[in-house]
Amino acid sequence: MKTILYIIQKEFLQIIRDRMMLPIIFVIPIFQLLILAHAATYEIKYVDMGIIDLDQSVESRALVQKFEASPFFRINARSFSLEKLSDEMQNSRIEQILYIPSDFGYQIEKNAPVKVQLITDAVDGAAAGVMNAYALNIIKEFNKDVLKEAQLLSLNRKIIETRPSYWYNPDLDYKTFMIPGILVLLVSIIGLFLSGLNIVKEKEIGTIEQLNVTPIKKHHFIIGKLTPFWFIAMFDLFFGLALAKFVFNIPIVGSVGLIIGVASIYLVLVLGIGLFISTLADTQQQAMFIAWFFVIIFILLSGLFTPVENMPDWAQAINIINPIAYFIDFMRMVMLKGARLVDVSYHIISISIYAILSISLATWRYKKVV
Repeated sequence: MKTILYIIQKEFLQIIRDRMMLPIIFVIPIFQLLILAHAATYEIKYVDMGIIDLDQSVESRALVQKFEASPFFRINARSFSLEKLSDEMQNSRIEQILYIPSDFGYQIEKNAPVKVQLITDAVDGAAAGVMNAYALNIIKEFNKDVLKEAQLLSLNRKIIETRPSYWYNPDLDYKTFMIPGILVLLVSIIGLFLSGLNIVKEKEIGTIEQLNVTPIKKHHFIIGKLTPFWFIAMFDLFFGLALAKFVFNIPIVGSVGLIIGVASIYLVLVLGIGLFISTLADTQQQAMFIAWFFVIIFILLSGLFTPVENMPDWAQAINIINPIAYFIDFMRMVMLKGARLVDVSYHIISISIYAILSISLATWRYKKVV
């Protein structure tokens, strides 16, 4: 035990003396969390719209006013030429065009069906779907008002009304969804990169051979090397949870103790991957490239930005071996839904199995290197 403590003490001293290491460990994760929480979002706050109103009637102006009253739409262009507004859309000055035909008001007065055209810039398919939903909802409300005025819907009749109830994220704030996943991402990167780079650095400067000829046993070396980064990653997780709670007002509904317990197992998994990468690389540059190869695949398949359920079947099958996906889902369930131990038992078992496999494989592979 004393041997492990001496190695841990030596590692902490080495980290403190490295001026480049401290900002990477403590400062960069904070800035990443603060920036990514606002930048990594699919929310549509403003839609730049162009209006083609060929009718210029009371009814057409009422429809346009509904869009103007919405906080999501900004009327940036008006014209009678579809070609002109199409050029504006090609130059990315507007994102939607509302085309109102010349007989719009006349058809409404006759209680006859009337069509309006909504043209959306769908280069970004996800954003186009959201913009379309906003616009169609406004048109639907306008249609409802017209039907009421035409007495086709009497106010005295019982009309079915829907009142949505949003659970777990009642304000529909995208940061509430993203921040638990970003926390997992930051902790994973810290544990994976720092553990891998630290051991490879020993190879580059030649001190790994000096350690190998000492009577230190292999498990002493591995535990002593990885433990400091386990504590550092846990500290960053605590600090990230505090930022999420007090800066971003993210609810932590579930058990903090459960989060800490599973995070401690997950970090063993990540550190095992970092140790395994260090056995494959001879330089820090190689270690960074190998680590980035794994990280970028894990992140894209993790469900951090896009739901796993929307991915192709083959991608979902590959995602079974993605540890980041399990921990992101776990964090969102516990923090936002208040999931209990029995609700996340599958995630805990999966993370534990992968932790045992990763640290065992890394330890076995490390014996070949030394």
